[in-house]
Amino acid sequence: MAMLFEPLTLRETTFRNRLWVSPMCQFMCNDFDGMPGSWHIMNAGSYAAGGAGLVMMESTGVSADGRITIRCPGIWNDEQQGAWATVVDLVHQLGAVAGIQLNHAGRKASGYANGTSLAIEDGGWETMGPTANKVDGMRVPRVMDQTDIDRVVKDFGIAAARSVKAGFDVIELHAAHGYLIHQFLSPLSNERTDEYGGSLENRARFLLDIVREVRSNVPESTVLFVRLSASDWAEGGVTPEDIAVVSTWAEKLGADLFDISSGGLIKNVFISSTPGYQVGFSETVKREGVKTAAVGKILDPQQAEDILQEGKADAVFLGRKLINDPHFPLRAAHELGVEVDYTPGPHRMGYWD
Repeated sequence: MAMLFEPLTLRETTFRNRLWVSPMCQFMCNDFDGMPGSWHIMNAGSYAAGGAGLVMMESTGVSADGRITIRCPGIWNDEQQGAWATVVDLVHQLGAVAGIQLNHAGRKASGYANGTSLAIEDGGWETMGPTANKVDGMRVPRVMDQTDIDRVVKDFGIAAARSVKAGFDVIELHAAHGYLIHQFLSPLSNERTDEYGGSLENRARFLLDIVREVRSNVPESTVLFVRLSASDWAEGGVTPEDIAVVSTWAEKLGADLFDISSGGLIKNVFISSTPGYQVGFSETVKREGVKTAAVGKILDPQQAEDILQEGKADAVFLGRKLINDPHFPLRAAHELGVEVDYTPGPHRMGYWD
């Protein structure tokens, strides 16, 4: 059997294959209340029916002020938790594992989808970050004090507990793409002089505090991922070697797999996004003995299979390909000559042999 369709078990969760849905912002909470709705049910269900092993929900705010935009979902109250439970139930019925990506956008919060700040009078809010560095086109963030840091860490723990109650099997911490945890990790956005700034160990402290808090708020069986940007694509930013070290620290505290991406911290940097352009980052981190997933222009079955066969990752996340073709995993199985037993249709209901 192709490695792409070999099951993978982490803690007590078994993924039916290693072809997974990358978390992708939908901006479809049209009432601006963070509530997932019919769009999210349909979208997640289509990927699960298409054969994905893991359906990861989009960046979900751990608090109202942690959302990227007012159209992004959250999981900070009972109503949102209940709505997510409906989505999870469908994903499970269709045989896939359900995951949720928890995030606080920090200085990139309160924005439009185009990366500019939403005005306060239009429903925007004050943002915050490790220092007062801003993203081009967005407002200057308030510098976080210890009270702010402690509150956000606690918010992640509460959101993780709610995620488990909603039925999610996997929780992913978004520490990439220029959002708050990444803002602490990168020296380009973190100029603090206290215990959260300076050395790599200090800059990683915020992430590691969150990993501890989340693990203490969820069962031992809950799988924990961390998405990390292995490069800022700019001089003086984080490096793959930095992220490899941080991953080993997070693993010791209970993280199970690292979803390795890149970029997002600063605008107007050149990224040569050729097919598989981030796979080498996953390989670098995996060399440290941790499990990784690769992401970034993985476009065809053989390419995905080769990544696994060559030991560059333990799984692959797909975005663009699944948007264009939600049934890509089933087509990939056919192309690689693999028979799977989760093709959707009446035969699954016993209507014919």
